[in-house]
Amino acid sequence: MAEEKKQPRIGVFVCHCGTNIAGSLDVKAVQDYARTLPGVIVADEYQYMCSTPGQKKIDDAIKEHDLTGIVVAACSPRLHEPTFRTATKEGGLNPFRFEMANIREQNSWVHMHDYEGATAKAKDAVRIAVAKAALLEDLYPKSVPVEHAAMVVGAGVGGIQAALDLASAGIKTYLIEKTPTIGGRMSQLDKTFPTLDCSQCILTPKMVDVGRHPNIELHTYTEVEAVEGYIGNFDITLRKKARGVMTPTEATAKGIVGGGCNGCGDCDAVCPVIKPNPFEFGMKPRKAIYIYHPQVVPLIYTIDFDSCVKCGLCVEACGEKKAIDLNMEDSFETVKVGTVILATGYDAFPIEKKREWGYKQFDNVITSLEFERLICASGPTGGHLIRPSDGATPKKVAFVLCAGSRDNTGVGKPYCSRFCCMYSLKHAHQITEKIPGCQAYIFYMDIRSFGKMYEEFYYRIQDEGTKFIRGRVANILEDAKTKNLHVYAEDTLLGQPVDMVVDMVVLAAAVEPTQGVDTVRKMFGVSCSQDGWMLEAHPKLNPCGTTTAGVFLAGVCQGPKDIPDTVAQAEGAASAASIPIHMGKVELEPYFAQCIEEKCAGCGMCVNLCPYSALDLIEKDGRTVMHVTEAKCKGCGTCGGFCPGGAIYMQHFTTPQIVAQIDAFLLGGEQ
Repeated sequence: MAEEKKQPRIGVFVCHCGTNIAGSLDVKAVQDYARTLPGVIVADEYQYMCSTPGQKKIDDAIKEHDLTGIVVAACSPRLHEPTFRTATKEGGLNPFRFEMANIREQNSWVHMHDYEGATAKAKDAVRIAVAKAALLEDLYPKSVPVEHAAMVVGAGVGGIQAALDLASAGIKTYLIEKTPTIGGRMSQLDKTFPTLDCSQCILTPKMVDVGRHPNIELHTYTEVEAVEGYIGNFDITLRKKARGVMTPTEATAKGIVGGGCNGCGDCDAVCPVIKPNPFEFGMKPRKAIYIYHPQVVPLIYTIDFDSCVKCGLCVEACGEKKAIDLNMEDSFETVKVGTVILATGYDAFPIEKKREWGYKQFDNVITSLEFERLICASGPTGGHLIRPSDGATPKKVAFVLCAGSRDNTGVGKPYCSRFCCMYSLKHAHQITEKIPGCQAYIFYMDIRSFGKMYEEFYYRIQDEGTKFIRGRVANILEDAKTKNLHVYAEDTLLGQPVDMVVDMVVLAAAVEPTQGVDTVRKMFGVSCSQDGWMLEAHPKLNPCGTTTAGVFLAGVCQGPKDIPDTVAQAEGAASAASIPIHMGKVELEPYFAQCIEEKCAGCGMCVNLCPYSALDLIEKDGRTVMHVTEAKCKGCGTCGGFCPGGAIYMQHFTTPQIVAQIDAFLLGGEQ
């Protein structure tokens, strides 16, 4: 902070951004106004300041006019702040002596029909930025080492792909899954669109690779309990839930030679407790000691202690393997990693909330995921689609799209779930293929077939005889005697009401963030969008990153997407997460709080307010004072705004800088 005081010499550069800015306000007038501001030595404009010639103007002006600060009036800092910081640095100035005035997103784009008003607002924005730029100081980023390990939370297809990519890049990777097995939603599907590959056939090799990869440490039936630290040095505590069954490795560690679960299933055969299998949505039973399906990875049984009666029959059946421990308790482990990828997936929207469609009221109204299990050869019916009410083979099946999606009634979800159209087309194909003479009806608002070969698949399903009715279904009622269903809708192409009698209805339910994901999200300091999905750093330029350095997103946890998009994003997230690890160190933005120790009373009120756990109290020279862990601090200013003694100094957002901006706004810079 201590540096030679120098009279401010500010350069202002106004960007046209093509016609994005210049089409809605008078750039020349803003430039002329900037020249009149105190401390401004030069003001210039250019069509695209972010271009090479535009940045060269900044470089040349710094050298020619010995500038002490730069203001660029252009787009959002989220987009080009690093660009102009680099230009400032190349001109010979400290890069943090740059300030940006957003006259595009916050001005020309919202005032495009108010030319005079937008021009006046741009002048205000430039004046405020100049006031701050006059008080900017040299700041220097700090470097911290990065642990050569990564963590992936969630082991669906996105998490699996990310873990395999990281591990193949030579990075030790912890793959964390809260359920007893990996595979996620994809392992519940029968086939994938539009290629109609067997879902489990293409997923299982990846699951097996995860189990065998020397750089992957797989933790199933495990949850993240606590997170400490920052990019490069996350200390993550894991809760390993009591499984009641030891792996061979755990058995060996306890001195049981040749013991541990080998997946033989002897315990399953003798267990007297029968419960619904959640993997099959309750349509198939399981025992209190169980695996979800034969292809699970790892092939280790799990005890449902909420259901187990501890009769001991399983222990007896296990024999010399001694794999079962009915007194097992949760255990905890802390691991250190450099970066983290969150791939927590999605849940289906509880479509029973839309009571007009009769789910959980009428036996023959099912969801798409239940359909997947019924049509799957490894499912509860061996792949034979039957009506739940009577076990009969349906001959007329209606598929209701956008069930809970694109719904602004306040009950459903306003967004498009993106993959419902395509999997409903796949379902229509499957019943046409498996049940000769069965007629599929698809009730839709519009068909969204935007992926590679999707449109062609849509045409194929039309050619196979599926009938499409454009219109949202109003309600569904059951014939109490036959259990058939009346589907009431309006065919908006014919302008006629529809009363379709079918044997079965399949609801393409919306998707939503997984239950409990908020807890994980908050532990890692990741924001969420208004619809609850985890928020990326930038929707176009940084879709895998988050505002928490070192934490990345993969798959549907960031928003609805199909399998190809999930895998693509997982590969992007793995690439981004591997960069700081391979670099070995990262630079931290110098926007962190500092304690003015002579003013600090050591009250500690700021410590609990910090959302990043960056503050603590220490003893120094006989006094208790606040201490900032700079690598954890995000410069949010919560502590500085609250401190009753004014003892917290926020770098780059100091009180004089903010007051100068307020003065410039309210008083035109007059004191």
